[in-house]
Amino acid sequence: MTKFDYTDTDWTAIERLKKWYSGDVHDSMESLGLWGHLDGISLLGALEPGQVVCGPAVTVLFEVSDRKGDPQDVYHNAIDNTPEGGILVCDASCAPGSCSGELMSSGAKTRGAAATVVYGTVRDLAQVRALGYPLFGSAPSPVGVTGKKEPRHSQVPLQIGRATVRPGDVIFGDIDGVVVIPKERVRDVADAADALGRNEAAARDRILAGEKLQSVWPE
Repeated sequence: MTKFDYTDTDWTAIERLKKWYSGDVHDSMESLGLWGHLDGISLLGALEPGQVVCGPAVTVLFEVSDRKGDPQDVYHNAIDNTPEGGILVCDASCAPGSCSGELMSSGAKTRGAAATVVYGTVRDLAQVRALGYPLFGSAPSPVGVTGKKEPRHSQVPLQIGRATVRPGDVIFGDIDGVVVIPKERVRDVADAADALGRNEAAARDRILAGEKLQSVWPE
């Protein structure tokens, strides 16, 4: 039985992270010896200017399949059990086909999901953007999944480039891309991001006041 227990989510740290952007978050992770960038995935749905999404991961793994009909039952179950504020993360890179579009995004938004992140293609972008839903993916494609692949596992670790996404890890996304933070380090990353953000804000104020960059960042 797939477990969807998010009682240990550090929502306080997540709210702190929402003050920053993905560059701050990943710089903070690197300062702690961590790597979290989900390479090749970008925003294809909708975010308001300056908006970010941040929440615990609900994972879905697709595998090659020639099954016909409606081969999405594992994915549907994951959407239906996503905690409010959670972020669906799908590895659908095993074969061509877009596992997420208007209907999956509509279901996720209705359940209170903050976003969907797909390692693979997505579709129905005009409709998803009209819905106002943050959908991230590798590229757009009108091709469907039926007869090519299907979701076989949920709440399992996913390997996306150099980064591993486990259920409950914290996903951060904005217009620049997507980052995953190990759930046991999310408070450390939030602390580092707060410090970095304060330093960057002070540097920005000095630059806008007319100081030259070399005086703000001396050799």
